[in-house]
Amino acid sequence: MENKNRLVKESKVAEIREKLEKAQGVVLANYQGLTVEEDTELRKKLREAGVEYKVYKNTLTTIAAREVGLEGLSTYLEGPVSIALSYDDATVAARVLNDFAKDHKKLELMAGIVDKKVYDADMIKAIATIPSREVLIAQLLGSFKAPLSKLAYLLNAVAEKKENA
Repeated sequence: MENKNRLVKESKVAEIREKLEKAQGVVLANYQGLTVEEDTELRKKLREAGVEYKVYKNTLTTIAAREVGLEGLSTYLEGPVSIALSYDDATVAARVLNDFAKDHKKLELMAGIVDKKVYDADMIKAIATIPSREVLIAQLLGSFKAPLSKLAYLLNAVAEKKENA
């Protein structure tokens, strides 16, 4: 029986380790005090954003974090801790949790991981303000388009002026 329990724990540690290695962004949050309805709403928003939301035993998460070289994470793994993992966009988990926490004071961002570096709650809140990758690309393309539009307008005005002359 004890051997079976150990195998279950080892497989959970391997699962957590794999998720931590694969994730672009990870956010730890204290969810204590959220109602079932609030937690369901949060899970729905995270799922819609493509974020995986889990609760694991802190000791197993600590072991997995240590195995992937995230030593600083263990200091935040005390009490009830949920883990939000985003695999495509490093900031989306922080953004969704931070937005939800504004209306639900019981949810508290504790720490996070971006680019395999552990950050405290204040830094994760700052990361949450970074627009999504798609928005940044659109802004960049928009900044390229504006000068080209002005040039096209100018060339068109010169052509019309020559036509009228």
